[in-house]
Amino acid sequence: MPVLFVGHGNPMNALLRNDYTRELGRLARLIPRPAAVLCVSAHWMTEGTWVTHMRRPKTIHDFYGFPEELFAIRYPAPGSPETAELVRATAAKYRLELDDDMWGLDHGAWSVLRHMYPAADVPVVQLSVYLGQPPSYHFELGRQLRPLRERGVLILGSGNVVHNLRLMQWDGKPQPYPWALQFDAYVAEKIAARRFDALLADPATMPGGVESVPTPDHWYPLLTALGAADETDRAVFEYEGIDNASVSMRCVSFGLKP
Repeated sequence: MPVLFVGHGNPMNALLRNDYTRELGRLARLIPRPAAVLCVSAHWMTEGTWVTHMRRPKTIHDFYGFPEELFAIRYPAPGSPETAELVRATAAKYRLELDDDMWGLDHGAWSVLRHMYPAADVPVVQLSVYLGQPPSYHFELGRQLRPLRERGVLILGSGNVVHNLRLMQWDGKPQPYPWALQFDAYVAEKIAARRFDALLADPATMPGGVESVPTPDHWYPLLTALGAADETDRAVFEYEGIDNASVSMRCVSFGLKP
């Protein structure tokens, strides 16, 4: 299986048909049907690293102030305890914890997957973001999870390269902040050059990084996806753009056959 990193952005994308959501559907048609999806979502932040283990994960609406239509969405994809146990065994050195009732599928997962697999018929498990660990932890965790690809598991990182909610602009079609463009371009350059090591530094030391990554929750899923990518995988930027002036929607695939 390939590896994907998707910028999920505004939860309203779950309801929209636009270039971004159509691209998600196109990607799903190019990918062989997964045995399961392992989604590393920015919206499940934990102490320790956890993986959902329930057979029927609930749909979590982890936002507020949006239309009732968005809260009415349910994404009833099955869970897969077997996949969760395989994830834990594959990354045994990280002592993953199994979650039977705490979490489910948050909008970092379902707002993307409902465009990729609208029938909700592919099993999904979520992997949490251990926020207290450094960038190297998340990258190395991805490396440990890499063998899952050979077992038909689609590893999907869901976050945003640039994610500054405080400075978002909602009116009209605002121009991206210069620092957002700078950081997004810097990250793309390093990925294209396979200089993943450069992205394991503190984002605050990178051009535009202070404003672009005020907190690392949406950044770390990218590092896990980079770790899961094989050295020979072709990297393709499947979508790019800055929404609301301060949120990068950049999506990248690794190892997806043309």
